[in-house]
Amino acid sequence: MEFGLLEYYLIVVNVIGFVLFAVNTWLYSYTTDGQIDVALTITSLLGGSVGILLSILVFDRKAEKGNMMSRVFIACIFVIQIVILLIVKGFVAKNITLAFWSFFEQHKILIMYLVVLNFITFVAFAIDKIAAIEGRSRIRIVTLLGLAFIGGSLGGLIAMYLFRHKIRKDYFSVGIPLIMVMQVFVIFYLMNMA
Repeated sequence: MEFGLLEYYLIVVNVIGFVLFAVNTWLYSYTTDGQIDVALTITSLLGGSVGILLSILVFDRKAEKGNMMSRVFIACIFVIQIVILLIVKGFVAKNITLAFWSFFEQHKILIMYLVVLNFITFVAFAIDKIAAIEGRSRIRIVTLLGLAFIGGSLGGLIAMYLFRHKIRKDYFSVGIPLIMVMQVFVIFYLMNMA
């Protein structure tokens, strides 16, 4: 396999992302000031999401409320960047289409999957809201976000605003719409695969 300018760029920006996240983790362990979150965000947007994800796996696997928004952001950017890379590398149909309805008509199993998963996600948010009101054990944030990430984002978003649940948490109020954008990218690519 021959590397071009794009591949070398991606290697460099991902090494930078890996190192920046490692440094950021080290800074957080010693102080709450002086983090380089903005540099990490810019690096991820420039294509360094793989390096940052690898650094998360190596240095900071524990998901907490404080780092949840950055995890959701990086995961969504990673998926979007993979789709963009596949398109740039030519793994896309010659004639691009936006015919979402005809795509879903041809893939009824996908519709069933999304309907069931969105229902499950909606119910999970409802159960968590009831548990919060009654002071019982709650559904983990990672579970709720995970259900949204694998296709239940619409059910999660509807439940959030219908039950007024999790709307003040940025990893939900910003994260779930970002997950929806990522899912639109994925569906667009699936519709237009070569």
